[in-house]
Amino acid sequence: MTLAYRMGSGDPVPAGGVAESGARVAAWPPPRPRPFGVRPPRRVRPGPSAYRRTQRRARGRAVLRSVGQRAVTGSFEDPRVTELRAAVSRLRRQLAAYPGEFPDRAIAEDELAALAAMAATGEPEPRRLRRSLLLVASSIGSVSALAGALAGVRGAVEMFGESGEPPHPG
Repeated sequence: MTLAYRMGSGDPVPAGGVAESGARVAAWPPPRPRPFGVRPPRRVRPGPSAYRRTQRRARGRAVLRSVGQRAVTGSFEDPRVTELRAAVSRLRRQLAAYPGEFPDRAIAEDELAALAAMAATGEPEPRRLRRSLLLVASSIGSVSALAGALAGVRGAVEMFGESGEPPHPG
């Protein structure tokens, strides 16, 4: 049988009865303690503040960019430029994570930064792309761990062709 008591007085209130106005009523018996290791129920909070919402949104964009993807903005971007940006980003990440040292690592990092800057402008020049690719390939040498990412950059640069015109559907 469950009884209700007025808080502070110890006087029982009949079950189903109404306590005097303003009196707080507590259930009896008191709630049992939780066993060791059992978490309390999760508290539901009101929605996130505007600050948290913007932070969450910014983190999402950062994740998209780190995988070489962009948020859709409604404007058209050349798919070759998108592919180049993704390939350069992938090679830069792999080069940064590569633990070994080689003599021309700084040259490779500088040229990859130049390739990224050219891709950011939207219309890179094919001759400069090829020159930067040649410098990156020669400075990395025969590091087999970076071969796949370097092939991706090479493929992205080759998509620009000699004249830089987009390929025509055949």
